[in-house]
Amino acid sequence: MGLSLLLIPDLSFAEVYVPADEYVGYFDSAGIYTVVGNVKNTNDYAIVPTVTVSVMDNHTIQSQTINHVPLGPGAEVPFKTKFPNVSNYVELLPVELSFERTIQDTIPISVLYDKTLIKHDDGHLTGRIQNTGEQTIHNPKIFAVIHGYDRVLDIGQNIEFIEKIEPGQILDFTMYPDPSITDEVFYYSCFAPVDTTVIPITAKKNGGDFDFRYDSGAWYSAAEFDEAGTTLSIRGYNSYPLETYANFEFSPISGNEKFAVTLNDEPIESIQSIDDMGFWHVAFDVGPTSQGTIKISGFDKGLPPELPKIPQWIKTNANWWVTNRISDSEFLEGIDFLFEKQIVDVPERDTTNQSQWNIPSWVKISAGWWYEEKISDDDFLNIIENLVKRKIITV
Repeated sequence: MGLSLLLIPDLSFAEVYVPADEYVGYFDSAGIYTVVGNVKNTNDYAIVPTVTVSVMDNHTIQSQTINHVPLGPGAEVPFKTKFPNVSNYVELLPVELSFERTIQDTIPISVLYDKTLIKHDDGHLTGRIQNTGEQTIHNPKIFAVIHGYDRVLDIGQNIEFIEKIEPGQILDFTMYPDPSITDEVFYYSCFAPVDTTVIPITAKKNGGDFDFRYDSGAWYSAAEFDEAGTTLSIRGYNSYPLETYANFEFSPISGNEKFAVTLNDEPIESIQSIDDMGFWHVAFDVGPTSQGTIKISGFDKGLPPELPKIPQWIKTNANWWVTNRISDSEFLEGIDFLFEKQIVDVPERDTTNQSQWNIPSWVKISAGWWYEEKISDDDFLNIIENLVKRKIITV
């Protein structure tokens, strides 16, 4: 059950809060009102925070809600949002914050505090991160609070796309503040590595709501579909003086979509892929200090069907396991994916080697029934949860 509170920023004893001096608004270099802040979690458990930022503009309140990434105990993570359609006389209202308790492993990425971590004369920062864990981390991002001499100025993030970082690997990263404030930058703090961060958007499509998400160093707004529901238009701009990236995530409708992307009606190169959960990704580069209308075509008409709780590849693995085409350990890789993505509700993980997991022979029978749809996804998940509770599988 989630906990919620209305944040009074200067209450330092709040368990989850945004410090008043780290919650500010400003007009960016493109004249768009921007709000930044930093969520701190002083609990001894992980949470998923939801931040609602509101502004008063000519007696009208506009709000933006950020469903943020999981935040570990004693950790903090910055946020940033924009209001593209407000006047020059806007008032920032107190932030609202709610959160739910969750189970989340600490992301094993560390910023290296050595001579390679440099704040340059033009205000940008370069540094290195290292994966200190034993698993590959995909699409990591690094956030930081950017300070002036007497106040918070901005929230920065790595400008380049990092596809993955292998165990032990060290990679470079770069952060740029908004060009409108570069002369005032004093230092960076509160570095927060995360393994996912996306901005949700809803657009009307064929008479219903089409929810999608994006991850980018650029900013996108005003999304709308054409009358046929096959082409998405969205306004975008990159205020930074470096090339960055955009990665849009869509639920499949038929699963046979072929996407194409244009910028101001000129074709641009893009990459289409599908992730382990069955979502489409459309990724492309974004030029420095650029803006315009992105159009993504190739959507099927209608709205996406409800996706299954468990990815199809895990069900296929179950069938191969039942028919002895893959080993126990290969089947267990899919089960570990369910733990990793929190599809199966398990205690805080202290992961043992999969080779130490013992699976009763009757589970093969249940897995076969599940593949043949004689039992539901929920039934199969209950079986896995039962194995964990009985410590037959220890995580």
